[in-house]
Amino acid sequence: MKIVICPGIHAVDLTQQFVMSLGKLPNPVLVFPTDRYPAYSGWHIVQFLQAGSPELAPDDEILLIGFSAGVVGAASAAVLWQGLGKSVKALIAIDGWGVPLWGNFPIYRVSHDSFTHWSSALLGSGNESFYADPPVDHLELWRSPQRSWGWQVRSGYFAAQAHRPITACQFIQQLLSRHHES
Repeated sequence: MKIVICPGIHAVDLTQQFVMSLGKLPNPVLVFPTDRYPAYSGWHIVQFLQAGSPELAPDDEILLIGFSAGVVGAASAAVLWQGLGKSVKALIAIDGWGVPLWGNFPIYRVSHDSFTHWSSALLGSGNESFYADPPVDHLELWRSPQRSWGWQVRSGYFAAQAHRPITACQFIQQLLSRHHES
């Protein structure tokens, strides 16, 4: 499995900080270059994976992590990738507010506050989710997920018994570990 990072429209160093905050990852990481291509373009992401990534073997499974506008690109790339007969392990959508999420693969939402969390859930909440509490700045969630405390939600947003305190970084690491093993 390869991890594909789909950043938003922001400085490249924020994505480097995000990747570093995750620590040692169980799989290789490919970062889609949003300084050269539109973050929101699934077509460009698939082209990058097919032609621009020699680290990706034709039969490799991918797990996509999108942030902000990159969630639009990651979500559409996942569907396109499956349409090519390839495997998508999961999609982790970080602060993809207003982005409908659906697919034939596990989907997880990570939000910088509870409003973004519940309002985005109306467009697909995913299998599990996380929201920061207290709220953090949109870019801070991406730059420093290890400092973003909040709640892991295992079922619907209103199921209080399903909430567990955790950092955004721990939540993402947990998902990466789970999908690495499966």
